[in-house]
Amino acid sequence: MEKKKKIAWGITGAGDKILETMKVMEKIRLEFEDQVDIEVFISKSGDQVVKYYGISNDIESNFDRVWVEINANAPFLAGNIQLGKYEFMLIAPATSNTVAKIAMRMGDTLISNAAIMGQKADVPIYILPSDVEEGVTITQLPDGKDLKITIRKEDVEHVEKLAKMYETYILKEPHEMVEVFRKHFPE
Repeated sequence: MEKKKKIAWGITGAGDKILETMKVMEKIRLEFEDQVDIEVFISKSGDQVVKYYGISNDIESNFDRVWVEINANAPFLAGNIQLGKYEFMLIAPATSNTVAKIAMRMGDTLISNAAIMGQKADVPIYILPSDVEEGVTITQLPDGKDLKITIRKEDVEHVEKLAKMYETYILKEPHEMVEVFRKHFPE
């Protein structure tokens, strides 16, 4: 039996699309469970957000390996990405802070450091930014209430900069993650 490939899924502190992302990732895990192990890496802020949205236990019960950031190098995600232990890295959802850090080459967090090191090692990086298009958007809070936020041009400029980087791909909606897995793991 062929050894399963590994994927690194990074979760940052973005609440926007977190519930939808979780549902899609559960479906992906089931569809590709014979081919891939999805390892979950949660930033410090991401840990607060998954608890706030009440999905921390869902993540732990659906995925075998779940780590929470201690610092930019612990757990040792960046090194393992550089060593080719992961087929690709998925950051979903990604805060504007994480997007800006990667775009500006600031690897001072677990997720931004791993993404930058992955780019240097030619590992594909897929990013689902919370702030893709300029303008007003509505996001849902954990209690079901809507929150109106305005996405600024500066945030969109960082996304556009990332989209031009080698082996770095921007996803606009969680359902696009399924196609990423199908591309890397065709039947």
